[in-house]
Amino acid sequence: MNVQWKKVIIKTTVWLAAEIILNLLGLDNLADYSEFLYEHNTGVLNVVSSATVL
Repeated sequence: MNVQWKKVIIKTTVWLAAEIILNLLGLDNLADYSEFLYEHNTGVLNVVSSATVL
């Protein structure tokens, strides 16, 4: 359980740092696009894992 919390904290910290840096550089759209790709990939993985369980 502790490992999962550590992963969440690390991912959140990296995401927040990337948002701040890219926003300061004026590249926030790139960060938004990467979030879209990440959400799309995890959504596909959830659908595939649900289908294999059924």
